[in-house]
Amino acid sequence: MVIALVIVSITPEIALEKSRTYAGGLGVLEGDKFYAAGDMGLDYVVLSLFYTQGYARVRVKDDQVSFEAEEHASEFYDNLKPSRELMVQLKNSTVYVRPWIYSYKTAKAVLFEATCPEWARKLTSRVYIEETDEDKYLKYILLAKASAEYIARNIGLEKVSVIDLEESYTALILYVLNTAEAKSRIILHTPGPWGHPVYPSDFIERELGVRVSSSVINITSEAVKKLKEVIVVSRKQSDIIPKIFPEAVGKVKAITNGIYLERWMDPLLFTMWKKGVMDLDTLKNVRQKSKKELEAVLRSYKDDIRIENKAVITWSRRLSRYKRPYFIARFIEENPDLNVVYILAGKPHPRDPDGVNYLKWFRELSLKVKNAIYIPDYDLDVAKLLVKSSDLWLFTPFSGWEACGTSYMKALVNGVPVLSSRDGGVLEIIEEGVNGWLFGSDIRDFVDIYKDARAREIDEREYREFSEKMKTITNIYYNDAEKYWETALNAWKLTPQRVDIKNVLKEYYFPKSTLN
Repeated sequence: MVIALVIVSITPEIALEKSRTYAGGLGVLEGDKFYAAGDMGLDYVVLSLFYTQGYARVRVKDDQVSFEAEEHASEFYDNLKPSRELMVQLKNSTVYVRPWIYSYKTAKAVLFEATCPEWARKLTSRVYIEETDEDKYLKYILLAKASAEYIARNIGLEKVSVIDLEESYTALILYVLNTAEAKSRIILHTPGPWGHPVYPSDFIERELGVRVSSSVINITSEAVKKLKEVIVVSRKQSDIIPKIFPEAVGKVKAITNGIYLERWMDPLLFTMWKKGVMDLDTLKNVRQKSKKELEAVLRSYKDDIRIENKAVITWSRRLSRYKRPYFIARFIEENPDLNVVYILAGKPHPRDPDGVNYLKWFRELSLKVKNAIYIPDYDLDVAKLLVKSSDLWLFTPFSGWEACGTSYMKALVNGVPVLSSRDGGVLEIIEEGVNGWLFGSDIRDFVDIYKDARAREIDEREYREFSEKMKTITNIYYNDAEKYWETALNAWKLTPQRVDIKNVLKEYYFPKSTLN
């Protein structure tokens, strides 16, 4: 397939193999899109920042939590090639930016590293971690200006078919490259406030030369006003986003996220799915083999752990309040002797006090409860193992806050049933009692979990239902194996075609096509 025009995606993060240039779900999603685009033969260019020190590695010593810089694997550096430096203006100074090129088939990721002067280098050192608010503002202005310069110098705006702005931080390019508006659309990956940055007007005026009347600018609001199309990443979000941003009414299009199957499915399960030969014996054998691999990893945390013939229940997400890690933590405290193994994995943003407290809670449970294990050094490789070796995957966000989510997709395509709240793309993928189980309400008003008193009432009601479902599913696992494995087999059979990221890209770029 030959595409005449270039597709450009600008993103704050991207999870390339063996890299640390990502913090969480958005980066992983963009990585999945990148590899799928390469497989599909798309002329696809991703523009992002090269975070030389990654995101955050968790360290706990004497009950004190610290977050260190991360290192990229040597294999990642082996795939990088430098390109000719760019020059952009920041703080009335010339900043030199080195583009690093990572190629996969016809897809190319361009990662911008600020190299000089010294003060600018820290702007591209860590993902979402800055020393000051000024650094945070400047980081994404740097991304905008470097992206505009790269497009002008190396591609040519006239050769670009579309510019996808992943989250609002990237929408600053609309102030730099005014003519980009006609070709751009914004993709909103969260209704949460952190996805909708507010910039002081003096920064916008000083760095972008745009005069504004208000003291601050909400970048999401301004981008939505400027653009003709706003993409949300699940059908449910098409109800929620217009309530948060009324200016989006009439502009919203829902394209539900997916995953790169080749990256996330067990190789044998993927091969058998492609052949259309999906039997229970294969699934059971893969699960047994994967659990042996998982047990070896878990013994590095608890040397006496045994998971054979036990249900492995996993909660693995970024540690943030809206994802409700306190559901599984509370359940473990109330059911420490349940005959299962609890796996807790994930890390918070280092400056999120709620997230850091959840980390401490998970670690405390890991120390005190013999069948609970917390994995703090969570990365792509750990995630790939967990999604194929668990027996039940948990997905528990507060309804209305999860734009889509994909971890449940990764579990389902490996034949791992999911227990989920009714949020995000789950409503399009999971069928109660068929390939997983659901709890809670489908809330389509955006309830402020930090301020609205209803949030606690909703939590209490939904936790009780979650707890009962957990006990019911555990009972099915041990006492109705036929029912459990029927559900698991359905998950493997029914999910891959529904969540294949290649189908998502066709909807993004060829909505009226019948491409194979």
